[in-house]
Amino acid sequence: MLHDRDIREPLFAFLEQRYGKIRILEEKTMGRSRADIVMVTPGQICGIEIKSDADGYTRLARQIRDYDRYFDRNFCAVGVSHAAHIEEHLPPYWGIITAEELEDGSLDFYVAREAAPNPQLEEERKISLLWRRELNHLLLRNGLPAYAGKSKKSVGEILLERVHPDELAWQMTDELFERDYTTIEQEINAYREAHGERPKRKRKRKKRTGKAAR
Repeated sequence: MLHDRDIREPLFAFLEQRYGKIRILEEKTMGRSRADIVMVTPGQICGIEIKSDADGYTRLARQIRDYDRYFDRNFCAVGVSHAAHIEEHLPPYWGIITAEELEDGSLDFYVAREAAPNPQLEEERKISLLWRRELNHLLLRNGLPAYAGKSKKSVGEILLERVHPDELAWQMTDELFERDYTTIEQEINAYREAHGERPKRKRKRKKRTGKAAR
């Protein structure tokens, strides 16, 4: 029986081999759910839900709705116990990746169905995945004013209105490839200290980047 922890690490290597330049962001909050894996490729942000042999389908319908709001394409990566039936539980545009354990203990991954463009994507949700400083950089990149007094949501809406969707999609993934969690934590703490607030405790974050992106 394959558990999440058995699938996750080998899956990263498979995705890197198949898609080339990628960046993996793990356990990303989206709506009421948490995406197991967010895979950034040039021009696209993909969500990947892992359903191991130990998992059921109780939360899957809600998770599908949340993934569909945020990501360009979505996949479900499953163990062999789900391989024959997972298609019945997914929209036709979701991709399916199966994982099978070989005799030597390694895993063999197979894309049973490639993901199609997500017709349910809400662009305002997708752009909310970026930090405010990343949105500010996109304003500068596109020759737009800084809009210092506007909220993060308002800045995102301005970018969606003023920048061509295809160009913005590539720019967003550029920002995610360059994201530095260490730097942003330092900036947040500097801001909190300047305003008499206690610095946030540092949390360990995982950063994974495909070889071609290094």
